[in-house]
Amino acid sequence: MKIDAIDRKILELLTVNGRMSYVDIAKELGLSRVAIRERINNLIEEEVIEKFSVVINSDKVGKKVSAFFEVDCEPTSLVSVAETLVENPKVASCYQMTGPSTLHMHVLVEDFEQLEHFINEELYALKGITRVESHILLRRFKSRSGLKL
Repeated sequence: MKIDAIDRKILELLTVNGRMSYVDIAKELGLSRVAIRERINNLIEEEVIEKFSVVINSDKVGKKVSAFFEVDCEPTSLVSVAETLVENPKVASCYQMTGPSTLHMHVLVEDFEQLEHFINEELYALKGITRVESHILLRRFKSRSGLKL
């Protein structure tokens, strides 16, 4: 699928406000509501838009501790470790990375007691992990949600 300037503008508007109506997008771009609906449906069908979601402020729901982990695994254990970690509700994201760490993970918990439990009882308990390094978030300067075009 070829993305044109109108599709890019639609994606930009939806990135800022995923609940923006077809009518409002149409007014912004000088097109009909039907044309916008068709373009958005096409972007969804072609999997350019993977999903619509809500971004929740973790502090407001009691997840006050944000930690990032670099986890090295034995090559034969990488997939099983990653699959186990992504099922854990404390794990916000998990990526396989190049460089010295094989997995990069973001964890959100209520307090340091929960973080300690996660590290000692849930992370260290996994077979195949050879090294864990953690970093506690002190302040967020920028957080990205979605791809900026």
